[in-house]
Parts: sequence; C-alpha cells; structure tokens
Amino acid sequence: MRKQDQFLEVIDRDEAERRFQAVLDLSPLPAEDIPLQTALGRVLAENITAPVDVPGFDRANVDGFAVRAEDTYGASDTSFVVLRMNGEMITPGMQPVETVEPGSATFIATGGVVPRGADAVVMVEFTDVERDRVIVRRAVAPGANISFAGTDIGRGETVLWRHTLLTSRETGVLAAIGIDRVSVVRKPRVAIFSTGDELIPPGTPMTPGMVYDSNAVILADAVRELGAEPILGGILPDDPDTLESNLRQHLDVDVVLLSGGTSKGAGDISYRVVSKLGQPGIVAHGIALKPGKPLCLAAVNRPGHRPLPIVILPGFPTSAIFTFQEFVAPIIRRLGGRHAEAREVVSARLPLRLNSERGRTEYVLVGLVESPAAAVGEPRYVAFPMGKGSGSVTTFSRADGFVVVPRFREYVDEDDVVAVHLLGRGLEPADLVVIGSHCIGLDFLLGKIQEQGFRIRFLAVGSSGGLQAAKRGECDLAGIHLLDPESNTYNRPFVSEELEWIPGYGRLQGIVFRPNDQRFVGKSLDALLADVVTLPDCIMVNRNRGSGTRVLIDRLLGDKRPRGYLTEARSHNAVAAAVAQQRADWGVAISIVAQQAGLGFLPVQEEHYDFVCPKARRHRPAVVAFCDLLGEPEVQEHLKALGMMLP
Repeated sequence: MRKQDQFLEVIDRDEAERRFQAVLDLSPLPAEDIPLQTALGRVLAENITAPVDVPGFDRANVDGFAVRAEDTYGASDTSFVVLRMNGEMITPGMQPVETVEPGSATFIATGGVVPRGADAVVMVEFTDVERDRVIVRRAVAPGANISFAGTDIGRGETVLWRHTLLTSRETGVLAAIGIDRVSVVRKPRVAIFSTGDELIPPGTPMTPGMVYDSNAVILADAVRELGAEPILGGILPDDPDTLESNLRQHLDVDVVLLSGGTSKGAGDISYRVVSKLGQPGIVAHGIALKPGKPLCLAAVNRPGHRPLPIVILPGFPTSAIFTFQEFVAPIIRRLGGRHAEAREVVSARLPLRLNSERGRTEYVLVGLVESPAAAVGEPRYVAFPMGKGSGSVTTFSRADGFVVVPRFREYVDEDDVVAVHLLGRGLEPADLVVIGSHCIGLDFLLGKIQEQGFRIRFLAVGSSGGLQAAKRGECDLAGIHLLDPESNTYNRPFVSEELEWIPGYGRLQGIVFRPNDQRFVGKSLDALLADVVTLPDCIMVNRNRGSGTRVLIDRLLGDKRPRGYLTEARSHNAVAAAVAQQRADWGVAISIVAQQAGLGFLPVQEEHYDFVCPKARRHRPAVVAFCDLLGEPEVQEHLKALGMMLP
C-alpha cells in the first residue's frame, strides 16, 4: 500500500493567488474580426469611433409642417398665423428640393429631411389646412421638433470603448453607425477533464459506488457564463499515462481544468501528472480554505505562447465551483478582456452560533431572509447557514451568498452582524419564506405556489429551527412536526401568542428496514426495539437534532443508545438511502419514503405535519394563497396520493 502523501505546503488564500497570477500572462487574448450578427456577448478589442453622423441629416421628430420659427410667433388658439403651403410633401427617405421661404410651410412626415430655410416643425395637431393655406395655432421656437445632424453621435466620436461587453444596446449602436464587423477579444478556450474511476456520465445506469459526473456540466456552464469556450475532455480514469496523454493533447488551449485528484491520497494522480508537464509547474497545492483545501494551482511554459494555467479543482461539487469562482473565474475574465466583477456585499444578522475550524479561512454559504421590522441601522437580512458540506450539489445553487470566517477565528456568535458576499447580481426578496422541516408534501405545495407567480424560498433547518425562526418573525411559514411528550400532542402546544397555527396533514412515521432482513420481518415494535439494542451487528441511522423525527426516536429509545445512534441524516430520504445501501440496517422515516425506496415499514405513530405563521405575516398575499391551496380538493387528493393523511 502506498503511503499517503501530504500537501506540498498549505498556504494562505491570498498568497496562493499571488503565486499563481505571478507566473501567468493575464493580458487579454489576441483580437479577431467577426460579423456584427455574432457579436452579442463578446468583448471589444479596440475603441469604436463613428464613421458617420447620427442622425446623418436634420430630421423631423413629428408629423407636421416645416417652418421658419419666427413666422409662427404670436400664434395661439385665439390668434392664428396663416402661412402659404408649399407644393412639396416630404416623406422619409426623400431629399427635399423646395426651400421654405418666409411666410411659407412645407408638410413633413416623422423622419423626413428638414428642408432648407426651415428651422422648426409645427406639430400637425396645432394646424389646419384650407386650400393652399396652413393655419398655425401654436408658436414654436427655433429647433422645435427637430433632431439636428450629429446631435446623437458625431462623426469621429468614440462611441464604445475597448473591453466593453457587447449587449443588445451596444450592438444597436454599432448597427446605427453602419458597422457590420467588429474586432473582439478571442474567447478563452478552457479544456475540462473529470478524473476518477468512480465517475459515470449522466444518463448511465447507476451502480453502487459510482457517482454521476456533475462537475463537468457545472464547470462548462460556468465557463460559458464568463464568455469563454469550454472544451469537454470527458471522464478520465485514475491512470497516469491516460491522463498525461490527454493533457498533452490539450496544451494549445488557454486554461486547463481538472476536477478530482487533488488531495494527494494514494489514488490521486492528477497533481503528479501535472508536475511532469513542464516549468514552472505546481505553484500552490494545499490552501488554508474551507471548502477548497486540496486546490492545486500550476502553470506550464510553452515556447512562443503565454504560460498555460492548469488548475486541479477538488472533486466535491461545492468545493469545485467555489474554488473555480475564487481562483479561475478572475483568470478567464482577464484573458477574455472582461473587467473584474465586484461582488455586492450586504449586512446580515446570524441567527445562530457558527463554529469554524481554526487555521483555515472558511467560506460559509448562506440563505438570506428579510429581517422583521429591522430598526434604522440594523441589518435588513438574516443569514441562515446552508451547511450541507462540500459534497452537496444543491447548496451552491440555492445559496444567496457566503460569509467569510477569518483564518484564526473559531466561531461567529449568535446575533453577530456579518458581511454576506452575494453570489448573484442583486437580491430579489422572496414572496414566501418557509423555514423548518422538509416534507415531500411541502415540496408539492411550494411548486404549486410558484406556478402562481410567487417567488419562494425554503430553508430546511428542522422543526425546532423553523419554530424559532417563526417566533422571531424571520419567515412566513414554518413546517413542524414536534411531539409534546407531556400531552402526547403534535405542534399545538408549541404555538405561542405571536404565532397562528395552520393545520396541515398527517404522516405515518415508522421503522424502515430492508424487506429481506429477517431480524425485522414480522416483529412487533417492542420486540424489535429490544433486539436492535442487543444485536451486535445491527446499525441504526439517526435523524438530526432539532428535527421532529429525532424527538420521536429519543422517546422510543429512552436511555438506550444503539449502534449508529450518533450518525445523523438530515432527511427521511437520507435515512432510506442509508438503509437501502446497507450502510445502516434501520431508521425512522415516513411511509411514502419507505415505499418509494422499496423498504420494509413497521408503523410507529401517526404524526401531524402542520404550519405556524407569525400573525403579523398572516395576511401577506403568498401566505393567503398557500392557505387557500391547502383547502383545494384537487390538492388534497394529490397529497393523499403522496401518502399524506387528511380528514
């Protein structure tokens, strides 16, 4: 067995970035000439000056009569001015011939060329025509209703600057000055490889131990969002020769990305292969970050070309995309001629203590909800940590931003004000904020609410966390299933004066197990609970503290602590997966989840999954719509089909 290597040197984040950028040429890539029709989203390589005036002639802005302004002075609704009508009628695209002499007027349509002698246009609404006379009922000043040549854009004027990102507004300007081809910065070409014997492409049948390769899709689309061109190299096995061969075939691109193979374990070969490709080689491997410690940054000099940046990203999705955004995206932007993108930062209150690992700068992804009745000077938002770990494929997509915990700080205390760096552009407050316990019935209801045009946000923090958020007024609804041991009643005993109870539906909780496991088949609940404690090789999977299911489990077990008690799953589905995959032998989940997973099910107790709402938020439109939805017969039938129990 190979002894596991250690990181070359764990260094600070800023030092890693400094070393990496110091060995690269980050000036924009060479220019290329392309048709205007394909220029949307590209970056200009040079300034654009106007070859013509816009407008190119004195242009009428309204339908009316071209006149000399001084001939209209004194005209009003009670005192008319009469002008002689010229025989010419000017329409767009026509070159006028007749001069407007004193005391005369020429009909002109919007967009027509203002004739010689005229310096204003009277709107047709303020005129009448009698035979060959124009009766004017409104005086105009010189220049009225005329756009003079060059007033929008003058010939020789710089209209767009180098490194401008071309949107529809800019391409419209280019078309207006007659330009049909533009010089733009060449798109950076980014080769993307996924490494690992355990990876399979989406669409392939899943087998135990395998993982769908999501990183390739995430990274390719992130590259496209930056205006670059991804080149997909596919999934490569943990074989040094295969990896080296593929990398050497792609040394003509502008950036190379690999995901996986960064931790320097016995099976991680990516960094070893990269170190053989040339100088300067690896400049950072091991960065004091969380997530992202295994990140590897390297470069390879190429004769006649700029150095090639090579980045080995961590294999876990959240770590991969986060380190991409922090270290790779700035490189791609600069190569593509794009300006650095400054993240918007907002202040928020942390509703609970956040522990951190001393010695590593930690980036904690958070979801934001509006703070109830924040006083002047207090943060507008509350930041809920979304701690699913670096292996989560959903955390980054659902987070609003992240909080940076400094390297030598061990925690951020409850109610501390933190700076949240937004991941998107701007922050759209949700119309309906739901915090609490997850349920597939709730998933269905929120989907229906979103179909009605409401923006929703759901944060799964467990029943207890949701109840506290509702009491603090931080959400519109909290989904809870909390059992009061004294009254043996769900939810109602926990509803305080500031909250309103909204009845939901029933769910059947029970013990789930593999249907062929004879240790469970046909057993009564009491017999089974006795066995799971005494059987030496019977492993449970628990639920997270703060969840309603955990309260039920602890009540069932009393002071017993079966093997696996400390292993916590954050959802019913995660419990079912652990049992189905034989990582555990039993757990507690709802009946529909057991059914969907093909597991055996021993009923324990019917529970009630209800909602609580801060009374101050009860009449918000989205809350009203949600409550109305609960009473719709079709919705109730669908909930029953999902295994929920309604009256």
